[in-house]
Amino acid sequence: MTDNNDATTELPDRLSTDPSSPFYNAEVLQQDVGIRFKGVEKTNVEEYCVSEGWVKVPAGAAKDRYGNPLMIKLSGPVEPYFRPKT
Repeated sequence: MTDNNDATTELPDRLSTDPSSPFYNAEVLQQDVGIRFKGVEKTNVEEYCVSEGWVKVPAGAAKDRYGNPLMIKLSGPVEPYFRPKT
């Protein structure tokens, strides 16, 4: 995928930034992961799934009853990638 020499060179089909999620992968998240959604760079993606074609992003400043941000699931083409190191 890239010229990344780290042990993890493939991005998973589904990835989450929430440590309580079964799709959380700290090893992958240590690297700089970028998300293109519908051809536009997104910086607020909390979770994505390439095969199902969706991303979850926070719904503004709204919070659920546990104090976590409310998430919106947006459908469309998802392209995760490793950002080049500078």
